[in-house]
Amino acid sequence: MCESCGCGLPATTDLSKQPDATTHAVAVMEKLLDANDIAADHNRAHLDASRVLAINLMSSPGAGKTSLLEATIDILRDEYRIAVIEGDLETENDANRIRAKGIPAVQISTGNACHLDAHVIHDALHRLDLTDLDLLFIENVGNLVCPAAFDLGQHRNAVLLSVPEGDDKPAKYPVMFRAADLLLLSKSDLLPVLADFEPALAIGHFRNLANAAPVMCVSARERASLDPWIEWLRGEIADERERVESLGRSGIDVHEHGFAGIPQ
Repeated sequence: MCESCGCGLPATTDLSKQPDATTHAVAVMEKLLDANDIAADHNRAHLDASRVLAINLMSSPGAGKTSLLEATIDILRDEYRIAVIEGDLETENDANRIRAKGIPAVQISTGNACHLDAHVIHDALHRLDLTDLDLLFIENVGNLVCPAAFDLGQHRNAVLLSVPEGDDKPAKYPVMFRAADLLLLSKSDLLPVLADFEPALAIGHFRNLANAAPVMCVSARERASLDPWIEWLRGEIADERERVESLGRSGIDVHEHGFAGIPQ
């Protein structure tokens, strides 16, 4: 159970005997999300001020987020300045893998929290020199439920669904997949040996959520499969820069977007 998001608040409670329990749980969650959204807007102001595109990577544990980042860094490191914020319950294992590529990585250890939130991302942003970045990846905690509810201040959500997980996950976890701006069917190199995963079925479940976002089959082991992902990133970086520049000034004054209770 995650104490910070309340995902388990009424799970073991007989609500018929405690009619106020649901109302209380909803009120607590709304308060948490309201405070989180304020912090998320503040984070976006920081990122926009430095013209940094932030991508939130979400998936279940073991879907291949870190491997995808490693392969992406190898391709784009000479083209863009990249950093990574890593979220895990414990250890710096994934952050160390990114640092081994010569890329700055900030590790967030959440303890018993099943997701990242905007407040911990704010602290992490202040550990990075945003003026020296073009692209920031946020690798969220492996979980197909809670991360989708918390805006971090990112510009785009990329959700990974790995072939070993099964093609019905979008139907089982609709909130996560509705939040996707891009769906990556990862570990696609395993398709020949896991014939029970049908990409068309996974895409069908995804489209049934009224999500028209692009879908790509990728494998960190197969360079050619990453080309559509790389082109998508290039396009999103260009679009974000154009959006900021369209405001009619060279950048956004973060202090104009300051919020009470959040250090600049």
